[in-house]
Amino acid sequence: MEVEYNRIADIIRRRAEAHDKKRYLVAIAGVPGSGKTTTAAAIAQRLNSGKPPIQTELVSMDGFHLSRATLDQLPNREEAYIRRGAPWTFDAARFIAFVHQLRDWTDTFSDETIYAPVFHHETKDPVEDGVMISSDASILIIEGNYLLLDEPEWRDVAQLVDYRVFIETDLQEARDRVAKRHVSAGIEKTIEGGYRRVDSNDYLNALTIRDKLIPPDMVVRSITEVSS
Repeated sequence: MEVEYNRIADIIRRRAEAHDKKRYLVAIAGVPGSGKTTTAAAIAQRLNSGKPPIQTELVSMDGFHLSRATLDQLPNREEAYIRRGAPWTFDAARFIAFVHQLRDWTDTFSDETIYAPVFHHETKDPVEDGVMISSDASILIIEGNYLLLDEPEWRDVAQLVDYRVFIETDLQEARDRVAKRHVSAGIEKTIEGGYRRVDSNDYLNALTIRDKLIPPDMVVRSITEVSS
């Protein structure tokens, strides 16, 4: 894992250094259970602690989940809660506007500090301004399931970033990971319940991601079994 994390970080570093703008924008995508969150965090850590260090900020698209209050207003409320995490349960328009803001910001020498929402797992709702993106950043990494999704609105992300990474994993392996995670997190009491939850949501989302994947610049074989 260490060797692979270092390899990916080195590739991104070299590309960022050769880039002609102040900041370099990277998207890291993958299916639920692929290890994209752990991988993105590990790469950011290595870039920040490298020799020389290159300031890197990390932001997740999870902060753009529709709030529970918004889900409650939907005509298909029950389905929305069951399928929470599917593309249509995110505020896609707001997320794309945010990526446009990042694109404009990375292309300039602006000293503006940007804030992004984060998803609070205890309250199961997004929290505004949960993460601060420093104007000193040279590399900005966005991670999330749908960053390379070829669907209306979502497909804009691939055009707005400088480099696209996809974490490849066997879908059955990812299914196993997420089912076990549901149990360890206390969301389900049994592994059977974990699989039922996965098959009614996460696995369906994984199929959508694989079926509608915009070709990435780099494909990385899943190298962790810890996080999504």
